Amino acid sequence: MTRTTPDVPRDLLQPALELYLDLHTHPELSGHEHRTADRFAAWLTRHGCTVTRGVGGGQGVVGVLRNGAGPTVMLRAELDALPVQEHTGLPYASTVPGVMHACGHDLHLAAAAGALALLARTRATWQGTLVVVGQPAEETLEGARAMVGDGLYERFGTPALVLAQHAAPLPAGTVAHPGPGPLMSASTALDVVIHGRGGHGGTPQLTVDPVLAAASAVVRLQSIVSRETAPAEQVVLTVGALRAGDRGNVIPGRAELCLSVRAFTDTALDRVSAAVERIVRGECAASGCPREPEFTVTSRSPVLTPDAAATAALRRAHQEVLGIHRVGIAPPLTATEDFPWFGTGGVPLAYWLLGVTGAAQWRTARNTGAPVPANHAPDFAPDVRTALPTGITAMAAAARSALATPAAPSDAETTA
Repeated sequence: MTRTTPDVPRDLLQPALELYLDLHTHPELSGHEHRTADRFAAWLTRHGCTVTRGVGGGQGVVGVLRNGAGPTVMLRAELDALPVQEHTGLPYASTVPGVMHACGHDLHLAAAAGALALLARTRATWQGTLVVVGQPAEETLEGARAMVGDGLYERFGTPALVLAQHAAPLPAGTVAHPGPGPLMSASTALDVVIHGRGGHGGTPQLTVDPVLAAASAVVRLQSIVSRETAPAEQVVLTVGALRAGDRGNVIPGRAELCLSVRAFTDTALDRVSAAVERIVRGECAASGCPREPEFTVTSRSPVLTPDAAATAALRRAHQEVLGIHRVGIAPPLTATEDFPWFGTGGVPLAYWLLGVTGAAQWRTARNTGAPVPANHAPDFAPDVRTALPTGITAMAAAARSALATPAAPSDAETTA
């Protein structure tokens, strides 16, 4: 009979589960992950790592576990949560109003912690150096670049491979590896300020309404995807915020847009970003705005293209420990990660998706056609009792496959 979850020693799994539950209950936003970093650093220290805090100028945690000669392999997990109000109804739901681990970073941390503990317990099976990173500020796409810029590799060694996994709305107990080419898109985030001339809502002729200009721009921006982008080219443009004014009878003096652009090439990303600026300027000109709009790039992250050879090797390693039927292929996603910054200098990256949707919920969705709760949703609730042991096993197997295998003793040594 096929096991539904991998075998992880109970005395290791239970503390990892308790770590997950604690982190989920006490989420912290990007740049403020003080308690989360404390908990993760304490775990790394307890399991034999030399720990350094504050890497990247924030809450970055780096643990190093040396085990003889061999390659350096880095495991990465994220510390931060999202500004989302949780609506799962779980007994361990967030106790922080308006903040939730809605992307699975708590699961990533617990799985990396469990994998480290498992590898520390089985040092006779591998050689080399493990570097375990708790990365802050992933949701703002700032943390990875800051850690690399703070000398991560110069201080702790350049890894032969960097490993990461990410919770996804796939069946719990499974993993999915990328096919050839990119797995996640590049992205640019833009803030736009449109300047009008404020006044009384009853005398609009004396004003220049920035809300109307902003609303017109929001509608027209979608034509970039529908009319300026080839149907076969994947581009996503999202206006996530439009802010203006405080009262219904006052025309404000300015409006603000927050938007993101996603594409699988830098050329497409730059082209769409330029089109955004052209359209906003055009709508402002058409409205007679007294000043040019202002554009601020708040973040940019590269395309995530995992190393093909490493992906093939890890797929085989996961098939061995999970079974072939539990290892799938992930299509390209228009989600964005700052994980590609760890590939600075040509360091190979490996990345896979970790299924978190419970069996009953998956069956219901399949039978009814209703979508399962996905990342960033207020009802996102991983089936932790299945997903966590799978994540621990997947991360430990991936690390072990990239580390050195101890040489077998010679005949002379075994007969001495």
